[in-house]
Amino acid sequence: MSVKTLQELFIHELSDVYSAEKQLTKALPRLARASSNPKLRDAFEVHLEETQGQIDRIDRVVDGADLKLKRIKCAAMEGLVEEGPVRDAALIAGAQKVEHYEIASYGTLCALGRQLGLTDAVKLLQETLAEEKATDKKLTLLAEQEGN
Repeated sequence: MSVKTLQELFIHELSDVYSAEKQLTKALPRLARASSNPKLRDAFEVHLEETQGQIDRIDRVVDGADLKLKRIKCAAMEGLVEEGPVRDAALIAGAQKVEHYEIASYGTLCALGRQLGLTDAVKLLQETLAEEKATDKKLTLLAEQEGN
């Protein structure tokens, strides 16, 4: 990756997280089916809906800031979703790894967007960041309450 400006870094990071979210829309139904815990299954299904909304927000950021995303595949997300855990505790652990990756990505994008003066984009990205943090908290509660 040869990035020379904040704008290029912002576009690269946005392209990466877009790929990650797209991959997650394919993985979440698989995770829901693999779960034996109905609450965890519901959490995955709710997060699928949120993820689709997050993709829509990225599209709005791209349109609003007149950007063009790069066609890249997020290798980090690919590795996380391919771990293929089979027990609920492993599903939660894998899902939290995904959430932490997304929290870091959206936090970085918000910081870069602020530096680039992309106020509208930052507002949209902050909505997604808040959802990712909330999902992480839900997963933590499930892990602690359900005893895996």
